[in-house]
Amino acid sequence: MLKGFKDFLLKGNVLDLAVAVIIGAAFTAIVTAFTGNIVEPLIAALGGSNEMGFGFQITDSPETFVNIGAVITAAINFVIIAAVVYFILIVPYTHTKERYMKQEEKEATDIELLTEIRDLLGSDAARHRS
Repeated sequence: MLKGFKDFLLKGNVLDLAVAVIIGAAFTAIVTAFTGNIVEPLIAALGGSNEMGFGFQITDSPETFVNIGAVITAAINFVIIAAVVYFILIVPYTHTKERYMKQEEKEATDIELLTEIRDLLGSDAARHRS
């Protein structure tokens, strides 16, 4: 029963689900708050005297403002989330999976060797009887 549970946990679909939940809920909210309240004002300051922030306006209408700062902030947001997910989830998962797979391969090798020994002993015993 526990082996089945361990196999289930070490399959990729559980990790994919965990990554989606964490990205969607916790990290996105934290990182968005950080980039929206700290990074974005710093990038907007690069716009100089432009009251709309870092970017440029195509026509006189405010709707035509190309907000470069928002794009840069979104890119920083993505990189932070990806780094956190990679270093907190993917690296430990990969390490655990490699360790588990090596144990599983070793167990399979031991079983194969024992089976070969049994078969050899069985064939030797059959030869000595005849």
